[in-house]
Amino acid sequence: MTSARRAISAYVQTGIESGVPEADAHRLVLMLFEGALTAIAEAKLKLAAKDIPGRGQAISKAIGIIEQGLRGSLDTDKGGEIGSHLDGLYAYIGARLLEANLRGDSKMLDEAAALLTQIHGAWAEIRPLQPEAA
Repeated sequence: MTSARRAISAYVQTGIESGVPEADAHRLVLMLFEGALTAIAEAKLKLAAKDIPGRGQAISKAIGIIEQGLRGSLDTDKGGEIGSHLDGLYAYIGARLLEANLRGDSKMLDEAAALLTQIHGAWAEIRPLQPEAA
């Protein structure tokens, strides 16, 4: 499966649908980051409101996006060392989110959001190759 198809499949599986039909693989990955960051922000709001079920749902959504979307779209064969490092980092972020939910810890949510924000920023700087006009 190509990375574009893998990203589209992962994106659809996470339940985020707006903008998918016209997005390329690069944009889909950006949308995955944005969805995960939005879910973490929602979890922080639910944590502050002492809404434990809501917090759990928001964190579960973020974990799903990271695990099924971001990790699921990685091609570690083609990505080599970078792909392997990203896979480990995504696993770490998912574990921190799970622990944040268990402990009700906003600092762990902040850490996960900061890491995702850094990767998102780097990904946003990458410009996909554009086909040359004939």
